[in-house]
Amino acid sequence: MPFINLKLVGRLSREQKKRIAREFSDTLLHVAKKPKESMYLVIDEVAGENWAQGEEFFG
Repeated sequence: MPFINLKLVGRLSREQKKRIAREFSDTLLHVAKKPKESMYLVIDEVAGENWAQGEEFFG
């Protein structure tokens, strides 16, 4: 059972999330032979004020 946790700064539209889920599941099917129904995806949208690179925050 593949589990993917995608973390990113900012927000995605519903359509972008659907496309990401479709492309991740397509890749797992073609490369790892894992059925789409077995994939779990969590998308964590983090505000830039809560994510830093070194001392610099993104928001």
